[in-house]
Amino acid sequence: MADDLFKALADPTRRIILDELMDKSGQTLFEICSRLSMKHRLGMSRQAVSQHLTVLESAGLVETRREGRYKFHDLNTAPLRQIAERWPAPSASAPKENAP
Repeated sequence: MADDLFKALADPTRRIILDELMDKSGQTLFEICSRLSMKHRLGMSRQAVSQHLTVLESAGLVETRREGRYKFHDLNTAPLRQIAERWPAPSASAPKENAP
């Protein structure tokens, strides 16, 4: 799962999508496409955005729920904890190894 997470975060467009879902969770594909176009000047097809969302969903960063005819996309930050747990920030009182 960690490889999927890093792959998903490696693409700048996917990071922008995550930023947009952070600003407003529960967006439809149409809303995400509109925000990418208007706010970020990214002229992408709905199919391209949908493929990005699939990668993000595979990594667990986006959760999709269906309500009637619509699919809503929500940000899930839980997988990001894997990164923080893998490389925790050193505590302020810990000695630095590379200190002169």
